[in-house]
Amino acid sequence: MADLRFGLVGTGYWAAETHAPAIAATPGMRLESVWGRRAEAAEQLASRHGATGFTDVDAFLQTVDAVAFAAPPHVQSGLAVRAAEAGKHLLLEKPIAVSEAEAERVVTAVERAGVASVVFHTILFDPRMRAIVEGRPEEGWSGGQGLWLGSALRDDNPFNTPWRHDKGALWDLGPHAISVLWATLGPIVDATATRGDRDLVHAVLRHASGATSTTSMTLQASDAADGFSTLLWGETGRQALPVDDVDEGEALRTALAELRDLIVTGGTEHASDARFGRDVVAVLARLEASLGEDAS
Repeated sequence: MADLRFGLVGTGYWAAETHAPAIAATPGMRLESVWGRRAEAAEQLASRHGATGFTDVDAFLQTVDAVAFAAPPHVQSGLAVRAAEAGKHLLLEKPIAVSEAEAERVVTAVERAGVASVVFHTILFDPRMRAIVEGRPEEGWSGGQGLWLGSALRDDNPFNTPWRHDKGALWDLGPHAISVLWATLGPIVDATATRGDRDLVHAVLRHASGATSTTSMTLQASDAADGFSTLLWGETGRQALPVDDVDEGEALRTALAELRDLIVTGGTEHASDARFGRDVVAVLARLEASLGEDAS
């Protein structure tokens, strides 16, 4: 079977340093095209991988079988709908959108088109994390606690981007925090939050299993404090989750390979597909709404 032709949406740091190399290194696919808002940036990144740069979305979509996204979520959601409607399979970044309505639009487009989708909730593709999820004790965990101290909004950080200033830690680190707690403690059925200093958010979550968890996050920690941790506990003791030293390139190659396998076999369901991405966005939206109530 011929290699799958992948298109990449985005030309920034994450696209250039992680997505493009991961696509190029994953068997069974090749980076065919790059779309960007600036022609020079798209052509420059594409040329590094023998691909073609585009600024016209429709022309870009005509050249590929699947699309990987490395763009801000408010850009991704609309383009993901267009790509799905064009019959293209999707490798989505987290969060898949910044509102429940936009996330639902993505899911609707994916389901109507019958295309495969995988959302790159990074930590869920780490083999150590998967071993913990698969080996959870029969009686389950009683609760969890996460602490996500990021420094992305510092001047010299390559992830210091406008959308992160606008949406803060809740929408950037929140998908990581929520996805790992959901995967280990079960679906989240209730969520509330309160604010701390600047973009600091403290969230309290209730899971369908009866477990409860808390998680705190900020993008404005000092470099000295920067780091992530999540701890589960229950009758069998404590379990630290591997959230702070994930090999992002390896994890992305795993996500791409699993999307490739879905495409080849005609499958459309994945533990971290667009539907799960929508569920994570729904929790984030609920937390955001509770922050508004807290301010009033």
